Amino acid sequence: MIISRTPLRISFAGGGTDIKSYYAYNNFGHVISCGINKYIYVAIKKQSLISDYKYRIKWDKIENCNSIDEIKHPIIKAALKYFNIEDSLEIITFSDVPIGTGLGSSSTFTVGLVNALLAYLGRRATKGQMADLASKIEIDILKRNIGKQDHYAASYGKLHEYIFKDDESVEVHPVISNSKIFNQIESRCSLFYTHQKRDASKILKSVKVKKNFNILNAQKNQIKDYIDIFSGKKNINYFGKYLHEGWLLKKSTSRTISNKNIDFNYKKALSLGATGGKILGAGGGGFLLLFSPINKINKIKNNLKDYQKIDFKFESSGTRITYFD
Repeated sequence: MIISRTPLRISFAGGGTDIKSYYAYNNFGHVISCGINKYIYVAIKKQSLISDYKYRIKWDKIENCNSIDEIKHPIIKAALKYFNIEDSLEIITFSDVPIGTGLGSSSTFTVGLVNALLAYLGRRATKGQMADLASKIEIDILKRNIGKQDHYAASYGKLHEYIFKDDESVEVHPVISNSKIFNQIESRCSLFYTHQKRDASKILKSVKVKKNFNILNAQKNQIKDYIDIFSGKKNINYFGKYLHEGWLLKKSTSRTISNKNIDFNYKKALSLGATGGKILGAGGGGFLLLFSPINKINKIKNNLKDYQKIDFKFESSGTRITYFD
C-alpha cells in the first residue's frame, strides 16, 4: 500500500500567464501561489492474484476493469499507459474539498498520482520532475486547455513564484517572507465556498489570450508587489487592494469568470469590511478568497449566508508519500 498526500493551492496573481498560448508568445509567464493544508490523497495497492478484476478504481465512481482501455477516469488511464504498468492494482482517491472548485484539484490529483506511481515503481524524482510529468499527462496527452501553475504549486507547496519560459522550462523561486507578516496575511485571509462547481478548461477556453495580452501582463506585473508585501517592503494593508485590482482585471477577460451571485456576495463582503478578494482558479464558482481585518471576519462570515467559510492554513511540504508498505 502506498498513499500520497498533495496540497491544494491559493494563487495570488499571474493566473492565465502559465498557459502556453501566453508564454510561448510573450517570453514568459509568471505566477505567485501558496499551498494550503487541504489535500488530495491517492492510495495504490497491488491486488492479489485471485482478485476478480485487474483494476479497481474508486473516485466519484467505482470502476472494475480488466484492461487499462476500459478505465473511465481519464487521468488514471493516461498515467497507467504512460508508465506502462501491467500489474493488477487498486487505486483510491479522496479529497478534503470538492473537485472543480478553483483550488487546482485536477492537477493536484495528477501530481499525487504521479508521486504514488513513481513510489510504486521504486523510482525517484524531484518535485520539478513530478510537476513536469503531471503537466505532460494533462496538457500534452489529454489535451486539456489548462496551464502549468497548479502542477508546480501542488508539487512544491509552500509560497513560491513560478516562471514559465517559452522553451518550456520552469524556474521555481521560494518567496522570502517575514514570518510575522506571513502569519498576519494567513490570519487575515478567508476562504468561502460558493457551492458552485465549474469546468476550468471550458472557462479558460473562453479567455482569448491574444486579445487579453495587456490584461494578463498587468496581472503578471502585480507579482512584485505581493513579494514586496511578504518581505516587508510594502505595508500589509495593500494586500487586499492588489487582490481587488487583480479580480477586476481577471473579470474583464471573459463574462464567464463571474456571475450575479458572485458579484452580489463580493460587494456585500466589501461593504462589511473586506478590502479585496477574488474567485480562485479559472472562475465561475468554487472558492472566494477575501482579505480583511481580523475583527471583520466573523461579521463577513455571518452575513454571507449563501457561502460556507472553510478554515485553512498555508502549507509547507508539497506532495509527499505519507505511507509506504
